Amino acid sequence: MNTNLETKDVETKAKGQLQRSLKARHMNMIAIGGAIGTGLFFASGSAVSTAGPGGALVAYTIMGILVYFLMTSLGEMATLLPISGSFETYATRFVDPALGFTLGWNYWFCWAICVAAELVAGSLIVKFWFPNTNTTLWSVLFLIIIFALNILSARAYAEGEYWFASIKVVTIIIFLVVGVLMIFGILGGKSPGFSNWVLADNSGKKGPFVGGILAIINVFLVAGFSFSGTEIVGLAAGESENPEENVPKAIKTVFWRILLFYMGAILIIGFLIPFTDPNLLKSGADNIAYSPFTMVFQKSGLAIAASLMNAVILTSVLSCGNSGLYVASRMLYSLSKEGKAPKFLSKVNKRGVPMNALYITTIVACSAFFASLIGDGKIYYILYNASGITAFFAWLGIGICHYRFRKAYIAQGKKLEDLKYKAKWYPLGPIMAIIFCTIVIFGSNIWIFQAEKFSWFDFITNYVCIPVFMLLYFGYKKVKNTKMVPLNECNFEYSEEEKVKS
Repeated sequence: MNTNLETKDVETKAKGQLQRSLKARHMNMIAIGGAIGTGLFFASGSAVSTAGPGGALVAYTIMGILVYFLMTSLGEMATLLPISGSFETYATRFVDPALGFTLGWNYWFCWAICVAAELVAGSLIVKFWFPNTNTTLWSVLFLIIIFALNILSARAYAEGEYWFASIKVVTIIIFLVVGVLMIFGILGGKSPGFSNWVLADNSGKKGPFVGGILAIINVFLVAGFSFSGTEIVGLAAGESENPEENVPKAIKTVFWRILLFYMGAILIIGFLIPFTDPNLLKSGADNIAYSPFTMVFQKSGLAIAASLMNAVILTSVLSCGNSGLYVASRMLYSLSKEGKAPKFLSKVNKRGVPMNALYITTIVACSAFFASLIGDGKIYYILYNASGITAFFAWLGIGICHYRFRKAYIAQGKKLEDLKYKAKWYPLGPIMAIIFCTIVIFGSNIWIFQAEKFSWFDFITNYVCIPVFMLLYFGYKKVKNTKMVPLNECNFEYSEEEKVKS
């Protein structure tokens, strides 16, 4: 670290602010750790079950393209303005303070309930070894662990996340290798060929595309939940040692690694496990038996490997929950600093940890403890779905922010070549992201209206986030009388406090 950074770090400690202590390797693994959790190890099974192997692959591919546009858009803004509030602050500066308020609280809620979903998933994984265990006790234990990791410091959290995520990467690589060997019949007996791709279920639906375009749209939410977390790089930029170099590097490497992992996993699951297998996750199921990753290892004949795989999945899920607790507390801290949340939430201890924001987020994560009251699978489904929808609202905000960011940059006479990182495909990228996110937010749960019997419970739990988002936006706009920020008034400068942090 150079002298200037050391001086600034001393200043931030003196002022009780967040500290720039995250290295490039931390940035990479924080994004990977946040994006690889139940979305890959559990929801991938639900995707194959819902849309068939071909439909799931198409949905994840389209979602991967969307995430690429969003990552490059966020990268352009985060390298010029590496601020702890990330897109919440960008929305306030380049669009409307009301949108910043709404995106910030939406994103905090997204990750707070994601932590709860991961805690539930972790307790369900334990059932692999202890079928009759008390899941609430396990959720409590897991919450204590990830809270302890977050309470130390951002650097300690990042170091722990680095090794957690490394385990994930190595395990997924092994899974991909074993899966390929099984597909070609080198391991696990005879090669299945394309038999699972052309299979038909009891109702006559035939693979590889089960349910057609509507099923693919339904899987978009599953895929979006799976990829959510890649945007953590933008939020962590506020605590990165060298954001101008680390953020672009993380965006380029992390996205392609995650896309490879997801595409490879979907292909292998589609080849090796029939989409009709009752053990695959079903949307809204009340019972979650196995991860499709564990099922693949069981089919390989490596019983011990299956148990070890389940243990790795457990650490991966806890890792994702660990990232969620970090991100949610930082967003709550940023909202408080900007006057959009109670002031006490911006209090930071001498280690640079926003403790009150961490406490509040942890309390919300305790919703996982209600799992034993209404059913583990049911509460997991509610939390997972709510987290998925709110993640798309965050992505929608990133697309809108980048569109306005670039227009304001040009309107103020600034040169594009001066940007430290320039997103490709502008304005197509952010426009496509806005369109896709809007379609998913309103259309991914249309299965509710196609069911034989309409369920108000399913309707409310799947669509309640939409009116809540609108209520926050229009409510703040009316109370604060905010207006769209004119392009020539958009702020590209740091405040004095932000200069200290940067």
